[in-house]
Amino acid sequence: MPPTVFQTPAPRITYGAVLGTPYVARLLGGTLTGRLPNGMAPVAITMWATTSGSGIAFGGLLSALYGLSSSLVQPVKGRLMDRHGQTAVDVPAAVLNSTFLAALPLAGPYGGPGLATAIVVAGGLTTPSLEAGLRALWPSVLPEPRLRHAALALDTGTQGLLYIVGPLLVAALASTYDPAVALAVAAVLGLFGTAVVVLAPPSRRWRPAPSQAPMAGTSAPISPGTGLVLMFIALAGIGCAIGAMNVWSIAMAERHGQDMLSGIIPAAFSAGSFLGGLVYGRRTWRASTTDRLITAAAAFLAGWLPLTVLLDAPAVDTVAVAVPGAFLTVVVACAYVTTDVLTPAARTSEAYAWLILSIGVGQSAGTALAGRLAEQPLASASLPAAGAALALAVLLAARRYLRSAENWPIARHRRPGRTRLKVPRSGGTPTAPLIQK
Repeated sequence: MPPTVFQTPAPRITYGAVLGTPYVARLLGGTLTGRLPNGMAPVAITMWATTSGSGIAFGGLLSALYGLSSSLVQPVKGRLMDRHGQTAVDVPAAVLNSTFLAALPLAGPYGGPGLATAIVVAGGLTTPSLEAGLRALWPSVLPEPRLRHAALALDTGTQGLLYIVGPLLVAALASTYDPAVALAVAAVLGLFGTAVVVLAPPSRRWRPAPSQAPMAGTSAPISPGTGLVLMFIALAGIGCAIGAMNVWSIAMAERHGQDMLSGIIPAAFSAGSFLGGLVYGRRTWRASTTDRLITAAAAFLAGWLPLTVLLDAPAVDTVAVAVPGAFLTVVVACAYVTTDVLTPAARTSEAYAWLILSIGVGQSAGTALAGRLAEQPLASASLPAAGAALALAVLLAARRYLRSAENWPIARHRRPGRTRLKVPRSGGTPTAPLIQK
C-alpha cells in the first residue's frame, strides 16, 4: 500500500511578510513620500495664486496645467527608464521638479502670470516617474507571485492616501505659515522620497528584461495588440468617474452649505480604496485576471448607481462612495498584471506609464465635464456612473483579447531581468542578480 503523501498548504499571505522582505518597505515608503507632492502641489499652487492676488480661477488653471503636464510626459519618462535605468531619469527629474516648486513664489514679484505658468508646466513635466518605476521593481524584489500580488494591492491601495494626507498637510502649513511654505515642503519631500528609492540597490541595479519576441525591440513603439489599447480606453473611463466625483463632492458641499464635504467625500472614496486593496491582496483568487478585472469593473459601476438616487443625503452618500472606492484598487491592480503580460519585457516601464496616463487623461475629462454639469444635480451625480459604465462596456468588448493574453506570445518569451552583478573585490563568483520578470 503506497504511503500517503501530505501536501503542505501554502502559507497564508500576510502584509508583515511582504513588508519584511528586504527593500519592500523602503521602496514603498520612499515612493509614497516622493509622490506626496502630487497630492500637495495642486492645492498649494491654487492657494498660492489666491493669496498672491491672481485669483482662484488662475490658480485652478495652474493646478490643472501641473496635473496635465505631469500625466502627458509619463510615457516618455517610462521609455527613458527602460533604456537608461531608473536612477538616470528620476534623479534629475526630482531635482528639477523640487527647484520649480520652490521657485514658484518668486514668480509673483518678478515675472507675473506668464512666468508662473511656465514654472508650473515645467514642474509638471519634471515630476519623477516613481509609480511606474515601483511597479517595474516588484518582480525583482518579490519573485514569489503570491507576495507580489499582495504587494501590488498594497501599493495600489495606498496611492489614494496621498490625496488625503497631501491636501491636509498643505492646509495646515498654509494656515500656520504661508502657501509658499507648503510648496517648499512639497519640494523637500519629493526630493527626499525620490532619493530613498533611487539609492536603493534594486532601483540602482534594475535594467529592463530583454525579450526575444519580435516586437520587443527598443526602437519600435509598443504594439502589443488590441487588448491593451482597449484596456487603456476603459481605464480612461475609470479616471473619468474619479474626476467627476471630485467635482460632484464640491457641488454637494455648496448645495448643502457644508464645506467639509468637498474633502470628506473624496477621503471616504480613498479610504474605501485602501481597505479594498488590503482585503484583495490577502487572498489568493482562483478566477483569471481578466475575469477579476471585469467583475471588479462591474462592482465599481454598481457602487456608483445609488448616488444617482441619493441626491440630498450627504451622510449616506459619503458612506456609499466608499463602495466603488473599494473596487478601484482591484481594477487597477488587475490592469497592471494584464499590462505586464501584454507588454514586451523590455518596455514595461513605458507601458505602466501609459496606464497611468490613461487614468489621468480620463480624470481630467471627468473634471471638465462635471464642471459644466455642476449646476444640474442629477447629471452631476450620474457622471461617475457614466464613466464606470464606459469602462465596463469597453472591457466586455475586449474580453476575448484579454483572455487570449493568458497565452500571449510575449509572455512565453520573457527572460529573467538584468541587474549589475556585484563582483567581490577579492575575486570569486559574483553575487546572484535580482530576478526580473
